[in-house]
Amino acid sequence: MIEFWLSAGLLLLASLGFLLIPVLRGRKVQAEEDRTALNVTLYQERLQELESQRQVGTLNDEQWQNGRDEAARELLADTDGAESKARTGVLGNKVPLAAALLMPLLGYGLYLYWGAIDDVERARTFAEQPQTIEAMTARLEASVKADPKSVEGWYFLGRTYMAQERAGEAASAFERAAGLAGREPELLGQWAQALYFAGDKHWTEQLQALTDEALRADPAEVTSLGLLGIAAYEEGRFEDAIGFWDRLVAALPEQDPSRQAIQGGIERARERLAAPTDAPPAAAANQQLTVKVELAAALQDKVQPSDSVFVFARAASGSPMPLAVKRLTVADLPAEVSLSDSDAMMPQLKLSGFEQVQLVARISRSGNASTGEWIGRSQPLASSTREPQQLTIDSVDGQAQ
Repeated sequence: MIEFWLSAGLLLLASLGFLLIPVLRGRKVQAEEDRTALNVTLYQERLQELESQRQVGTLNDEQWQNGRDEAARELLADTDGAESKARTGVLGNKVPLAAALLMPLLGYGLYLYWGAIDDVERARTFAEQPQTIEAMTARLEASVKADPKSVEGWYFLGRTYMAQERAGEAASAFERAAGLAGREPELLGQWAQALYFAGDKHWTEQLQALTDEALRADPAEVTSLGLLGIAAYEEGRFEDAIGFWDRLVAALPEQDPSRQAIQGGIERARERLAAPTDAPPAAAANQQLTVKVELAAALQDKVQPSDSVFVFARAASGSPMPLAVKRLTVADLPAEVSLSDSDAMMPQLKLSGFEQVQLVARISRSGNASTGEWIGRSQPLASSTREPQQLTIDSVDGQAQ
């Protein structure tokens, strides 16, 4: 805001200059008036001297008259310019001085009433690109605090909370957005999804009511369809899960990258339907990968302790969607983590469902698991591998993976 107030100050000085010019000119007029008074006094003294000379006989009547005329002409010549200047300063000094004093106060008061200093500050803040997801969150929190009726502000704040695994706060943000936007289906779906993960994946009557309301308004609302499929799969209702996910695939665009992952979930649900028992094999149930993650020495000075570190396993071929993921920070390194089906982001995409996987560790300053600055990758390995794996973050993350 320094630039704003500096510009305002320069404009104020310029306007005061115009107001104070008459005051400065008034001083010159006063000097002219003082000189005129002196000329009049000298004129009167000259007349008295001529009268004295006439009385003693030094001057005759004609010489006396000529002397008076000459003195009068000199007086007129000296006072003619001064009188015209004095007429231009008839307002005096009081009005310009009063205006000069009142203008800053008046301008400040009018700006407080009609100005938009908060909007200027907010626009200036949003013009700067945030460097971390924490900075983005702080900016969105400040935005909704300044404008609590902003649907977009609450919506994006909820999405940011979800990216930080703060599902409870995301649910509150989506609830505010849905209330302001007239309970739009998309917002109801996002609200239900956040509540589901905040409640440790327990289905409730509130979740059912929200998804039902969303689908009544929009039968192709994708978040609600995906959430209902996940809940049905987790409860062993595989036919219901297939039905919801089939509707979801039909609603998604052909080029949507998530279609492949959803199709995989549908196939897995069909396999579970065909299996003699709903319980997974014992080996798969206990399956986990142990990963030792460290940071290359050459990168120690290029990262911050608070930078996010995502350690995940993904299918060696096919969808790049993580099968299991853990989140750390650079300050936690070196660290040993375990990845299993309990760390799955989606129930239809689990570690035990793929024979070959790849281990990845990514440093992301923005807190986004899909893109970052530095990365380490393993060679493809069997998902049933029991030996601890070593993973070093040592390469530039050239593209989202």
